[in-house]
Amino acid sequence: MPENVVCAILGGGRGTRLFPLTKERCKPAVPLFGKYRLIDVPVSNCLNSGYGRIFVLTQFNTASLHRHISRTYSFDALSERFVEILAAEQTLERGDWYQGTADAIRQNLRHLRLDEVDYVLVLSGDHLYRMDYREMVRHHQEAGACITIAAKPVTSSEVSSLGILRADVEDVVVAFAEKPKDQQTVDAFALPRPAGICPVTGEPLTHLASMGVYVFSAGVLKELLQQTDFEDFGSELIPYAISRCRVAAFRFSGYWEDIGTISTFYRANLEMTDPLPRMNLYDENWPLYTRPRYLPPAKIASAHVERSLVADGSIVEKSEVFHSIVGLRSVISEGCRISDSVLMGHDFYDGPRGGLPPLGIGPGCQISGAIVDKNTRLGESTVIRGRPGCGLDLDEALYHVRDGIVVVPRGVVLPPGTHIVV
Repeated sequence: MPENVVCAILGGGRGTRLFPLTKERCKPAVPLFGKYRLIDVPVSNCLNSGYGRIFVLTQFNTASLHRHISRTYSFDALSERFVEILAAEQTLERGDWYQGTADAIRQNLRHLRLDEVDYVLVLSGDHLYRMDYREMVRHHQEAGACITIAAKPVTSSEVSSLGILRADVEDVVVAFAEKPKDQQTVDAFALPRPAGICPVTGEPLTHLASMGVYVFSAGVLKELLQQTDFEDFGSELIPYAISRCRVAAFRFSGYWEDIGTISTFYRANLEMTDPLPRMNLYDENWPLYTRPRYLPPAKIASAHVERSLVADGSIVEKSEVFHSIVGLRSVISEGCRISDSVLMGHDFYDGPRGGLPPLGIGPGCQISGAIVDKNTRLGESTVIRGRPGCGLDLDEALYHVRDGIVVVPRGVVLPPGTHIVV
């Protein structure tokens, strides 16, 4: 029953691998697909699964996330559904930050009130996927498990950034390793035979990885946290629990992406412009919820737009847009060419101010292979040419380069005639 499940979404750490997108916001607050935020993914999964008791645990750069949640997830006064923020706080017992994923749950046990529920869903706030959590809870019950880990086949090149597990024929987890770096451990966790081919890289799927989605029997979670001082689920608590209780694997075959780096973020966004992307935004039976903004429709004025998503309130003048994301309130002036890029849009409309260019993309700009964060001003004839996948990382005063992708941070002003060529 839905009332027997409480959901705890972890707001993430410092998000250093997504810098500079996380310079002023935490990972779950990073804009996605032109109009959403990453946090909308797990919250929508919870609501669509019928689970409406949702806590979001936050700590770093939280203002943007708190503002989005408070303006988005407001329910009827008579409804028992809620999305509640649990920010790190000082108490008489503890005065320090969350020390890890497990410690974050431990410090909030009194708020989660585990004595009133049967199961706890522990989720990451920065992953991209769609899952009916009811199926996972049902698997947890049928397996007679204390803990269930959602698992997905991955390639050997992804193993070092994920937790990997080994399960027996009954899908009982017998071993777990968090982000293994040594080849001996990697080889020891390899599947007996590949589980298929990665649709992106074409590499064989050789290992079973944790998705960072857990179902705990409430009493077990409370006991594990109160009787140990483990700070992290993947590196400490899960390996400890495997030898003491039944831990099951729930094999997930759908689309899942860990938005951990600029490259994965860039690729996941642009994939949504494909004719049939692996994640369907147009399924009315499983909507992706976000903040209702009541913006006017996008206005396309004699522009040429192909394979792109153009969000509400955008204005595209006589320009060309190819294979790109155009975010909320984006303004693209005449004579521009935007390709293979993610424009996050703006929080407001604004013209020239104090000698600065207008908010948006100025006339005659050429942008490719780039991510342009919110509230930026690109002067006339600015040229940005990234080279995604080339491996180059670079930090400059007005922009950064990650794996050849040029990232223009939030609020930056690029003077007219700026040239950034990777």
